[in-house]
Amino acid sequence: MCPMKPVIPFEPVSESLVPSEDRWIHQVKWDGVRMLTYYDGRQCRLFNRKLNERTFQYPELTEVQKYCRADSVILDGEIIALGKDGKPSFHEVMKRDGIRKLDRVPQAMRQVPVAYMLFDLLYYDGQWVLNKPLSARLELLNQTIIPGPVIQIVPSYDDGAALFQMTRQQGLEGIVSKELHSTYSINGKDRRWVKVKNYGDIAAVVGGYTLNGGIVNAVLVGVYTAEGKLWYIGHVGTGKLKKSEWVELTAKLKPATIRDKPFDNEHPEMKGAYWVEPKLVVKLQYTEWRWQEGRTLRQPSIQAFIDVPPRECVFDGVL
Repeated sequence: MCPMKPVIPFEPVSESLVPSEDRWIHQVKWDGVRMLTYYDGRQCRLFNRKLNERTFQYPELTEVQKYCRADSVILDGEIIALGKDGKPSFHEVMKRDGIRKLDRVPQAMRQVPVAYMLFDLLYYDGQWVLNKPLSARLELLNQTIIPGPVIQIVPSYDDGAALFQMTRQQGLEGIVSKELHSTYSINGKDRRWVKVKNYGDIAAVVGGYTLNGGIVNAVLVGVYTAEGKLWYIGHVGTGKLKKSEWVELTAKLKPATIRDKPFDNEHPEMKGAYWVEPKLVVKLQYTEWRWQEGRTLRQPSIQAFIDVPPRECVFDGVL
């Protein structure tokens, strides 16, 4: 029987160069939600990489026997949803992942169809396959999964440089390169898997906002230092939010206004801002860090508000 206790998946590390040796394969990095599926032959449950259950948010993925030939299995992949431009959109998929009132799921399924992009498996027919090389796990995945409109197997490519260039031309997030002989390490993160991205992203805490005509038009965001201080990193007024979502954000932030600035540092962009308790977390996309300009983000844009504890928004470099 498949163990149903969720595990933390293997993660790639960030690199600036695409590996070129023959021992690597390369896959598109999708801008979605990492999700593991656990199926013991009777019950199916879905958990994200933070070990939060998402079974009920994606009922179209729970009938595993319709797309998987295994009697029991743990699958690893990413759930994506497409934006109006036909590209994977984190903002769109969060409309499904962020659902907490389950009576909203049927309507959300119609409005935001998803696809499950599978790229690995950890368990197969009563046996862990973590110690098998990636090449063997991928072969097993291809033998086991029956692709369809909702279920896809992520293609692998030999030419990582060409794949990365394609993702850049099409405005996609980037690629993940993986050593073919690599085993799968639960709760691991090392250079057997590397990600090379066309832009950066970060989870940041909202500590303030500005208004235009009584409606929030930008948020001031920060990340925590190793010492637990909130460091301001940007003023963000662009991104995926529609006008109605800015109105909803206004209704959420105005009642949470406080007198004292929660950020430890000062910045000219703070002029005219209102402060809030740092409780709301947002995923941002950006082009680079402006180290010479107060250590802030260049061209940050809002992707979605996410369910992450604020104190987990810690910068892993030196601020």
